[in-house]
Amino acid sequence: MDRDLFALEERIEQFISLCQNLRTENQELRTRVAGLEVERNRLNEKIDTACERLESLMEQVPEQ
Repeated sequence: MDRDLFALEERIEQFISLCQNLRTENQELRTRVAGLEVERNRLNEKIDTACERLESLMEQVPEQ
């Protein structure tokens, strides 16, 4: 009986440790996703600016 309780206690401790590790990993991933979203928005703004500049330049090119 003591062996069973010890084994159960060990499994519970492993489960708690796994949960803590997953929480930490989840928070790290959420932080990474937030950073990537900021970078994506910045890059989209750069693309929009480049498109506007390109359109402006194309308007200045004489037609043949």
